Amino acid sequence: MTTGSAFSSEHRVAVVTGGARGIGRAIALRLAREGFLIALADNDEASLAACAAEVEGLGAACMTLPGDVSDFGLVQSQGGLVRERWDRVDVLVNNAGISQPKPLLDITEAEWDRTMSINLKGYFNWCKAVARPMVDHGGGRIINISSVNANTGAGPNAVSKVAYVTAKAGVLGLTRALARELAPHVLVNAICPGAIDTPLTRAHFAQRIEDIEARVPMGRLGTPEDVAEVVFFLAGSHPLYMTGEILDVDGGQWIN
Repeated sequence: MTTGSAFSSEHRVAVVTGGARGIGRAIALRLAREGFLIALADNDEASLAACAAEVEGLGAACMTLPGDVSDFGLVQSQGGLVRERWDRVDVLVNNAGISQPKPLLDITEAEWDRTMSINLKGYFNWCKAVARPMVDHGGGRIINISSVNANTGAGPNAVSKVAYVTAKAGVLGLTRALARELAPHVLVNAICPGAIDTPLTRAHFAQRIEDIEARVPMGRLGTPEDVAEVVFFLAGSHPLYMTGEILDVDGGQWIN
């Protein structure tokens, strides 16, 4: 495979964590349609296999990386497997995460630690696995999926509360720090989705969907594909004179 600039080859390699379902699946399919080679990381092996089949059905090569993103050693090994197969990683989309609905007065230490381990440490683990190869290869893109709640806090009706919000705020700090550390070779940006229409959202807000949509200037919930489109912009635009930026994808609900 051609070496040199990370954006000079015909086929670029993207790792998508939490890639088997929801927003991650939509991101993987969007990038696959644009010719990216896709490495899917997820701990749900059945959904992982199903999504990989969809990616391959679009004519894109795909490899699966089952396991827990909080496992540092596993992630470093998986990063090596991607490079062994395709000689490079051009784009990392950190998306894997878990919800945590308990507020401070109810959450246990173990639940707090688990949320941090997946939703923040998992991002660090994958950044550590790909950043050096990206720099050595001439460049790359890291796109971190955070949440609008990282800026607003979690309201009384939010799906996830204090641990989730804290981790997602940490993702924004990680994004800004790495944007400075890895410049000019690697561009690091973050996306903050708002209310996105997923099975979890539907289950939690089933009786209040119309009320939520009425508070969104665009008049609807977002879709996983809405987020995926912004990921593709950050991953595929060349040149891109942008790093350390935080993009809200919320239909205008939290206009500053």
